[in-house]
Amino acid sequence: MYDYLIVGAGLFGSVFAYEAKQRGKRCLVIDKRDHLGGNVYTEEVEGIQVHKYGAHIFHTNNKNIWDYVNRFAEFNRYTNSPVANYKGEIYNLPFNMNTFNRLWGVVTPDEAKQKIEEQKRAAGITEPRNLEEQAISLVGSDIYEKLIKGYSEKQWGRPASELPSFIIKRLPVRFTYDNNYFNDQYQGIPIGGYSKIIEKMLEGIDVRLNVDFFEHREQLAALAGKVVFTGMIDQYFGFKHGVLEYRSLHFETKILDTDNYQGNAVVNFTDRETPYTRILEHKHFEFGTQEKTVVTEEYPLEWKPGLEPYYPINDAKNNSVYKKYKELADNEPNVIFGGRLASYKYYDMHQVIGEALTVVHKEFGE
Repeated sequence: MYDYLIVGAGLFGSVFAYEAKQRGKRCLVIDKRDHLGGNVYTEEVEGIQVHKYGAHIFHTNNKNIWDYVNRFAEFNRYTNSPVANYKGEIYNLPFNMNTFNRLWGVVTPDEAKQKIEEQKRAAGITEPRNLEEQAISLVGSDIYEKLIKGYSEKQWGRPASELPSFIIKRLPVRFTYDNNYFNDQYQGIPIGGYSKIIEKMLEGIDVRLNVDFFEHREQLAALAGKVVFTGMIDQYFGFKHGVLEYRSLHFETKILDTDNYQGNAVVNFTDRETPYTRILEHKHFEFGTQEKTVVTEEYPLEWKPGLEPYYPINDAKNNSVYKKYKELADNEPNVIFGGRLASYKYYDMHQVIGEALTVVHKEFGE
């Protein structure tokens, strides 16, 4: 018998397992994939740590979380400074004075603000009803047309005029020459990859890979006093209130016989015609000098069973369905629900760790 069966070897499950072991508990961690780490898994290819499920840049303002994750790895000084490629024109992200200078030739913050205000007035939007109107009311029509519209429509698979405005309400706009995408105090990439963090967390803990919880549910649940479930909450309850919607991703990864393909770790392609949303060049996450390079194109997809769910579609309809599942989860005996899929919420890594530690303290009465 185990004290806890932990379904999912991603960040939430691994943090919980590590903390439970520190308290003398016996844990069994299972995962349906053939590797640890969930979506933060990194794999070494040509001496380069490849982010197999999209770019993962650790960032947080919470010193306790930063200190916690640094127990398991040393982090480099990587700063997320993506660039946007619009039909061969290159712009800095997030939208800042470098972006505005490239677009309009403006030099001062006042000039940039004036240009944006002119475009906002011309649009005449008072109450934004969708993503398109929200974006124009924040940054004007030029930035919207070149750097937001195509990317958002590819990402979500719907016209921007049909997407909810909340998706873009926290759009970062800066009137400084600062290309750092995040405002957080702490930021970096673990040297040697994220997989090493998960491996350290799960040292001395029983792990079984290639195990699907739902194929052996009764036998697995019988092995432990409690279950920690980090999978899809609607699947756990047999989709009885309906299926929650997600966006998924398809990755095309290539090894190229060049030492530098695009000059940046992340390049977003913001025109509608390019089928992928971005290209990652993984060596730049760790300032690599290898002779070859590895690049990944990201293609957004509508989620369907068999694909990996990445981005919850948190519109009114789906949130209403999730609320019903949350009520069931709150009353499910001896099961702890946590993580991105069980919470139907897009979490950054520091938020997942924070949630896991909160659950740990609640579970163990600390």
